[in-house]
Amino acid sequence: VGRFLRLFTEMPLDDIARLERLDGQELNEAKKILATEATALLHGRDAADAAAETARRTFEEGASAAGLPTIDIPQAELSEGIAAFELFRRAGLCASGGEARRLIKNRGARLNDQVIEQDTAAISMADISADGVIKLSAGKKRHLLIRPA
Repeated sequence: VGRFLRLFTEMPLDDIARLERLDGQELNEAKKILATEATALLHGRDAADAAAETARRTFEEGASAAGLPTIDIPQAELSEGIAAFELFRRAGLCASGGEARRLIKNRGARLNDQVIEQDTAAISMADISADGVIKLSAGKKRHLLIRPA
């Protein structure tokens, strides 16, 4: 982490040295700092702070996080149900139906934080959370909200 902090941030070297001494769970804090500082350098401090807050809510609180990317799907289509692999493709979480099927087969696809077991499972209006959205996750880091339109 220290190497990347020196390369991708403008942090003082003393602070980087302190972060390099961290290990175990504390190392995750150094990684968060790296992500925030690198984002700030590339996109600005406001964008970095917003991204850090969205990540905190999503990963630490398990919230559906209003700051996640959102796409609209017609309510009529959701009422009929859409196959899980097709929805992951349409949402842009997978480049193809085959990629989506492999993601589901390998247990990397989640619907409202629950593993999707079958690639043809129908995702419908019944899956809408109390927030009025459906949360799709591809792996640990790619998340998206589906909003009925």
